[in-house]
Amino acid sequence: MSQTCQVTGARPGFGNNVSHSHRRTRRRFDVNVQHKRYWVPSLGRAVQLRVSARGISVIDRRGIDAVVAELQAQGVKL
Repeated sequence: MSQTCQVTGARPGFGNNVSHSHRRTRRRFDVNVQHKRYWVPSLGRAVQLRVSARGISVIDRRGIDAVVAELQAQGVKL
């Protein structure tokens, strides 16, 4: 599964694990991605989105209709 938020576009970050002896190995900082179903009144149906916790806040603030309209304008199939 792609760890990408469909609303904010957040992707994993990369960095280092640093041990006690300061040896560095690469690691991923994954995005907190959740699968959420939303009822979209303008479409008359539910859509399932892969959204991060921050993306859920964006949907709560702006409304699902505005977010879905923007996604469709970008060409995302819902």
